[in-house]
Amino acid sequence: MAAVRVSSSSLSRLLQLSSSFNSLPTPEKRACDLKLGFPVLRNAGIRSEIHARKGKSVRVIAEGQSSSSTGLTYKDAGVDIDAGTELVRRIAAMAPGIGGFGGLYPFGDSYLVAGTDGVGSKLKLAFEMGIHDTIGIDLVAMSVNDIITSGAKPMFFLDYFATSHLDVDVAEQVIKGIVEGCRQSDCALLGGETAEMPGFYAEGEYDLSGFAVGSVKKEDLIDGSSIAAGDVLIGLPSSGVHSNGFSLVRKVIDKCGASLNDKLPASDISVGEALLTPTTIYVKQVLELLSKGGIKGIAHITGGGFTDNIPRIFPQGLGVTVNTGSWEVPPIFKWLQEKGGVEDAEMRRTFNMGIGMVLIVAKDVAESIVSGERGSGKYYVLGHITKGEGVTYQ
Repeated sequence: MAAVRVSSSSLSRLLQLSSSFNSLPTPEKRACDLKLGFPVLRNAGIRSEIHARKGKSVRVIAEGQSSSSTGLTYKDAGVDIDAGTELVRRIAAMAPGIGGFGGLYPFGDSYLVAGTDGVGSKLKLAFEMGIHDTIGIDLVAMSVNDIITSGAKPMFFLDYFATSHLDVDVAEQVIKGIVEGCRQSDCALLGGETAEMPGFYAEGEYDLSGFAVGSVKKEDLIDGSSIAAGDVLIGLPSSGVHSNGFSLVRKVIDKCGASLNDKLPASDISVGEALLTPTTIYVKQVLELLSKGGIKGIAHITGGGFTDNIPRIFPQGLGVTVNTGSWEVPPIFKWLQEKGGVEDAEMRRTFNMGIGMVLIVAKDVAESIVSGERGSGKYYVLGHITKGEGVTYQ
């Protein structure tokens, strides 16, 4: 992974950006230049699969939902969403501006947008099934899907691969997936780092992290500031669980005693294959829609589900009503909920439930997107923006 792979178009773009480096404003001016409440240098993501809305708590109203919880929860699986939210709050006190999906850095007439993430405990399933050639797609997806929410086109990606003892064949398969993820997102795999640390990882296991950088013209930045009551939520389908909530997934499997090789009901694939389905990369689809104009805000639905991720892009005083029957929920989520006895509210705050990206647009724009006038793809009208903060499910 130490080898550098750069496409000619990406190299040209990088050189253009680098030529203006000496003209960057001072740090004080850069801070003043960011009037939008986005971080200058730090990405807002927390790898415990938590994203917190800057300085705000999220109120959830679920019609017909019991306040008691008897089924499995994410906390039962060892992931404490509230603890992650508290950490983000403390980080924000030290570095004001935390809260965006990606970190913005002013660079001439553009912003560089950076994102970093890993794959989490989905890796455990890859180890168990011996499937390593798709996990790299997940790695790329988690970062590029974050930075596209600002309207930025990914430019390049770097990876970090760490293991106890290097298995060249396995590492090659992992990198194969990373290369494919970069191809899908039209960005260069600029380089990476391989770390071999005997005794640090369990034998036969490895860890991954990735780092993506893109750019967007300042006038084209998507920041959510124009979102208003009455605007519509458009959902882009996910391919499945993507790369979040796998601590709870593994807890469910352990509780019910299922095998990853069991057939998923109403499906031709196994439970393991469904869970390892790579994360959808939305870059090209979203860029096509952005070129038509009218997109006010974009939310990447990762850990925290609809409940924590959609409100992150709203101005103060706005909430959202989500119509829960407005999209198709993939069978894997129904299987997880049934086998684990997981309540609706917990499912919605842990998983994407079949929607990996949400766009906020005016009603007329929503109609043109759904009708196919603005590009190809499958879209769902999920609900609408309301006055008063909170997420209402009905």
